[in-house]
Amino acid sequence: MTTESPGQRTGTGRITLLAALAVFAQESTWNFYESQVPPLLREHLTSAAVVGMLMGMDNLLGIFIQPWMGNRSDHTRTGWGRRMPYLVAGMPVAAVLFILIPHVSGSLPLLIAVMFAYALVANSFKPIAEALVPDFIEPRRRSRANAVVKIVTSLTTIAAAVISILLIDDHPDIAFAIPAAVMLISIVVLAATVRDNTSAAYRAAVAESAAQPPGVGSPRRRVRDTLKEIATDRDRSRLLLLAAIVLFGSAWSASRSLITPFGMEALGMTRGDAGGLTLPSGLAFIVAAYPAAILAERYGRLRVITGGMLLFVAALVLGTCLRTPTGVTVALCVGAAGASCFLVNAAVVLWNLAPSAQVFGTYAGMYSISWAGGGFVGPTLVGAMVDATGWPLMLLDIALIAALAITLVIRITLLRRRAARRAQQAGGPAKTFEQTQAATD
Repeated sequence: MTTESPGQRTGTGRITLLAALAVFAQESTWNFYESQVPPLLREHLTSAAVVGMLMGMDNLLGIFIQPWMGNRSDHTRTGWGRRMPYLVAGMPVAAVLFILIPHVSGSLPLLIAVMFAYALVANSFKPIAEALVPDFIEPRRRSRANAVVKIVTSLTTIAAAVISILLIDDHPDIAFAIPAAVMLISIVVLAATVRDNTSAAYRAAVAESAAQPPGVGSPRRRVRDTLKEIATDRDRSRLLLLAAIVLFGSAWSASRSLITPFGMEALGMTRGDAGGLTLPSGLAFIVAAYPAAILAERYGRLRVITGGMLLFVAALVLGTCLRTPTGVTVALCVGAAGASCFLVNAAVVLWNLAPSAQVFGTYAGMYSISWAGGGFVGPTLVGAMVDATGWPLMLLDIALIAALAITLVIRITLLRRRAARRAQQAGGPAKTFEQTQAATD
């Protein structure tokens, strides 16, 4: 059993917080975007499906942009590293575009154009910020590090809810400017402190390239090469995991993107109060995230992910039955605690399945596009279901989608158990299922 020195723990803690700040910088605008852009669209549109489709536009763009940018950063070599140049260039531009959103909201074409531009820029650096975690943090500590990232990121959800309650009804311009300012301040701190060419993954990638025979050069793994490898692998774990991320991403995104109009239409709340429905659940997520990482390290990530999704589904069913502002708030809190098990651990499972440090950015992009794919499908699908069944049943509609994700994760668990059993029968070192899972996920 290996132990860490105080110096190692301090270094790991420092870079974990800085990686969390990189993600926090981008999420400071994304969460407010998801909460308050739908009401701007509803000033021009009456169909929940169309509003959901436009809100999913950023996720559709992400499907094409994020893996390409993650792959591009994997092959970037500079004195500043392979991630930071893209963050420093992209975040200020995204902040300016975000500030413009309320100023153009009176015109639907202009609003959609600025939404498109913001989504284009912000998607370009999203997987790059997230790739800092596997770049710097060793596999066995990634759940804890990712939990810290999610906790810090959740503060932006709380901030979005507070800004909604205090400012959005009377001062929308100021409300949109605050998250943009947070992004700008964050990137200044990151630019002054992070040089990711010192990360273990960057050094490993450089060493791997240097190990190539003279004259061969470093083979460039394209995004389609990674996709082909995952699709053709006889072990379907990575493919099923990506599908589960799409499905649960659909459920989670719909529960965030459509919660404000749900509060207004189904619960009779004002826009500001409805925008604050997620505030207590943000606190619940923060409380649950780190325990979700500890439980995953002890009992297995796939097992904890499954239990968390079951809790998420049960909470949404409860919210459908209660159907009051207080009841829905409680349901969202319980659901957020369950969702934290997935959000903290699913990306770690995928990172740890990556075949090389050369492709951490690409795998971060794969996670992001799967989540973005769910973000595009979820609001549109749930919006269409709402058009058919009404706003009061929206939470139940979301629960049905999450239930499909549970079946896929259970299938992955069964595949991992069979793989462990085959390895034992082949005469390899005897390992329990949980030991094998801990080594691979």
